[in-house]
Amino acid sequence: MAADRPSHRTATALVHGGTMRSGFGETSEALFLTQSFVYDSAEQAEARFKGEDDGFIYSRFSNPTVRMLEERLIALEGDGAEGLDCRVTASGMAAVTAAMLCYLSAGDHVVAARALFGSCRYVIEELLPRFGVEATIIDGRDLDAWKAARRPNTKAFFLETPSNPTLEVIDLQAVADIAHEGGALLFVDNVFATPLYQRPMDFGADVVVYSATKHMDGQGRCLAGAVVAGEQWIADHLHTFMRQTGPSASPFNAWTILKSLETFPLRVDRQTDSASALADRLADHAGVKHVFYPHRADHPDHAIAARQMKRGGTLIAFEVGETKADAFAFLNALDIMKISNNLGDAKSLITHPSTTTHQRLEEDDRLALGIKPNLVRLSVGLEHVEDLWEDLSSALG
Repeated sequence: MAADRPSHRTATALVHGGTMRSGFGETSEALFLTQSFVYDSAEQAEARFKGEDDGFIYSRFSNPTVRMLEERLIALEGDGAEGLDCRVTASGMAAVTAAMLCYLSAGDHVVAARALFGSCRYVIEELLPRFGVEATIIDGRDLDAWKAARRPNTKAFFLETPSNPTLEVIDLQAVADIAHEGGALLFVDNVFATPLYQRPMDFGADVVVYSATKHMDGQGRCLAGAVVAGEQWIADHLHTFMRQTGPSASPFNAWTILKSLETFPLRVDRQTDSASALADRLADHAGVKHVFYPHRADHPDHAIAARQMKRGGTLIAFEVGETKADAFAFLNALDIMKISNNLGDAKSLITHPSTTTHQRLEEDDRLALGIKPNLVRLSVGLEHVEDLWEDLSSALG
């Protein structure tokens, strides 16, 4: 079994990319639910463990179904996929943690944007320092802050753009240039934009991480994550780390996401159409204080978003009334939209960040990020846009 990497347009690559067929010639990608693999001889087993034979050894190391997903994500991240590799992990946070820990050592320093998902803040601010890695948190939109925070031992810059939940947009090319000037690598969490609308490596990023749980699965079924980087970086840092520590994806979850990727552009484009329309309507509603959507002209970072994002994405953040009680009353009045901290799903999901995804942060930190008690984050699904608007306007009323 072997997969080639022909250069196809995105929609085609998401149907055919990375497919490996067994001797049975199956149409759909095969699901290999196996822990280990059998060798033709003792000599072949020895060669595989030495890395002299490319076959599979153990599903914690690699698995045919998981590898097909990795190949498809390589094709999605870059046209022709020259020089790229990917490792799929058990979750998005496994991808973030593995990417950081496989590369950093005691005595290193990380600079990170403050507008991060709560669990990412934990990894940067609490986990890494336990292992002697210092961290500095800055306002990611302030380019001078990146420069000022950089030290001789800075090895990594880390950011997400658009950010969770207020959809801040950071200038990727400018930050990448600052990182590279100091000998650091730029790590980017690209989950909100998806690789359909933003390819961070086109703007200088070195390592890109995803929660495939979100838009890539898109139907609320399973967990997975992904790390995409240069082949040499994967070989030098991530490959052995994953082999020895085991944050590996389930073959079943990989297979599920493989099938989801076939409809990935159709789903995300439809959701983005609805999100854009709803953002405009919400901005005109008297019950809404402020709307955050990257491709609206009133977004503070609209110029950057227009330059590096093809479209505005499926997420909207907005403020309802004045207080947490106002936000809760609105959430509890919704019918179609479900209260959940997930996103990128076929179902429209809405959450209250200050009491869920970012509740671990101190109140002052939340307010500095614009996460007010009346802020909600909406992930727009595949329902009819008019039904969604009727649900929103009824709850706002």
